[in-house]
Amino acid sequence: MSHTAAGRPSTGTETWVRSALDLLSAVPGVRRVGVALVEGGGRRLSFTASDRDHRSDIDWCEVDAYDDVPLNNTVRTGRLIAGSLETLAGRYPEFVKGQDSATRALASVPLLAAGQVMGGFVLFYTSRQSFSDRQLTELRRLGEQLGVDLHRRHRTRALPERSSAETPMPAGARVSIQAIAPELRAVATARQFVRSTLMAWHIQGERLDVAVLCVSELVTNAIIHTVAGCEVRLMLHHAVLTLSVRDGGTDDHGTRTSTDDPLAVYGRGLQLVDLVSDRWGAHLDPEGMTVWCELDLT
Repeated sequence: MSHTAAGRPSTGTETWVRSALDLLSAVPGVRRVGVALVEGGGRRLSFTASDRDHRSDIDWCEVDAYDDVPLNNTVRTGRLIAGSLETLAGRYPEFVKGQDSATRALASVPLLAAGQVMGGFVLFYTSRQSFSDRQLTELRRLGEQLGVDLHRRHRTRALPERSSAETPMPAGARVSIQAIAPELRAVATARQFVRSTLMAWHIQGERLDVAVLCVSELVTNAIIHTVAGCEVRLMLHHAVLTLSVRDGGTDDHGTRTSTDDPLAVYGRGLQLVDLVSDRWGAHLDPEGMTVWCELDLT
């Protein structure tokens, strides 16, 4: 498994991983625990294990999410993988060859929350396991329990560190700002905010529908691609409506070092915005990314 030094996850995440390692190490028959968390849009994982020195800080390393090992495959697919080393040797020969004689079986389990794979954990057992339906059900329950707790800790960074309200506004502009929580169901809140605000500004018909669509796509992508909420700003000035969504950043801004190709960051949602808006752009700073688009009303 190739790896490099990884950037430190947030303090809340490190607290979570200490608790998770303690909980999983207490599972009967387990001698070692590994935990991997999704970073960089799923292209890499931050990995740590119970046999590392965590007396001061958690010892993380960065691994390629596409390495062909059980834990990485679990994170990519959301599937639980379990069996004796003999059983797994046919599928993962190099991985099994690298294990010491004290390990006889392993289970790789996804961390699930809000329908998303947050990462995964792997348990190394000192003896062969039956992996009965009851045992597998309990492992899945642990994955869901830990995943929900991890998701809850991520949500504590609910808003961008710097508000759109701090950006200077043109004289005479009408502006409205709404904070959006870091959960996909909050996209409906963003849509309702846009609709009610623009109707109050006497903007209706096709332009209203396009504005709602653009904000919906940008907010959805901001929530999916960061661990924080976002902020929607509407500005009406000289018959131009500017819609902007500012996110709270990722745990590692190195994953988004350039806005030369924002489509690579925001994918198909921004392709749609590009198609229906008159102009759009993106700006990355040390505290987050702002993606905006404009609609001409004349």
